[in-house]
Amino acid sequence: MSTPTLNDLATKYFRTKGYKAKQNITLEGSSGMPRRFDLLITRSNEQRVVQICNWKRTVGVNIVINLDKASEDVGFKKPIAISEKFSSHAKAYANRKGVMLLTKRELRKY
Repeated sequence: MSTPTLNDLATKYFRTKGYKAKQNITLEGSSGMPRRFDLLITRSNEQRVVQICNWKRTVGVNIVINLDKASEDVGFKKPIAISEKFSSHAKAYANRKGVMLLTKRELRKY
């Protein structure tokens, strides 16, 4: 039996929380630039974008900042980043700006 990918775990996690999930979404931002997200999750009137960083290395603050800016550009608040682990600077920025960070371990626990 194969191990589920991080995308599979994320999709299952959000669906169990009552979200509908669309994968590999490209949206045009107010800047005119196309923005690509791994998931667009929807529940009642709430929509959020998700970026999945399926890397062995730690995700730094630059990735979280880029996700936050891309999310704002397409008109969504409180984006979500998923990875193995995040740097302390990434966690601090996310805490200040309302970006949700989830780890693979948290997805598996649920």
